[in-house]
Amino acid sequence: KLKCCIQLIEQFPHPKWLPFKNIYHKNKKLWALWFFKNDKSKTWQANLRLISKFHTVEDFWALYNHIQLSSNLMSGCDYSLFKDGIEPMWEDERNRRGGRWLITLSKQQRKTDLDRFWLETLLCLVGEGFDDYSDDVCGAVINVRAKGDKIAIWTTDYENREAITHIGRVYKERLGVPPKVIIGYQSHADTATKSSSTTKNKFVA
Repeated sequence: KLKCCIQLIEQFPHPKWLPFKNIYHKNKKLWALWFFKNDKSKTWQANLRLISKFHTVEDFWALYNHIQLSSNLMSGCDYSLFKDGIEPMWEDERNRRGGRWLITLSKQQRKTDLDRFWLETLLCLVGEGFDDYSDDVCGAVINVRAKGDKIAIWTTDYENREAITHIGRVYKERLGVPPKVIIGYQSHADTATKSSSTTKNKFVA
């Protein structure tokens, strides 16, 4: 019975399984959830605030169920979920040589897809859904913007082609993005120095 309970929790990581929390193992990683509010009177770093850290699936659901859904945030706000010790900024040592798989949503998708995509992104991270390449993932960011929202998974090294392509393929499948829809991977270095409104993709999935 114990084995069956654990299998059910692993298959359906949902609050309804919280009564079994004492038999559920901890996550391998400590995660930190950040919130950014675009107050133009403050510096970028002053606008970034650490909400909480968690180490178990139960703590993740407790945190997720007590914060605003992304679709309810004001324009200019971000959520970021990163491994503890990595700050959600390009300048962090673990992010500097990395990049991101980027999902861009239309205005209409805020009601239909935004919250679902973001939750699935979080579960990919917390559940280490990228198999042997989960260590290459640094975190994920959601940007709520008036012109269209964005969700991105950040990785630590844009030159690790095998890891990046695997993560992109799995991520696209987990979100249920149609095969004909292309998602792109961009290096942070290219994004930081772009001279136009778009950044060239290093990889696509």
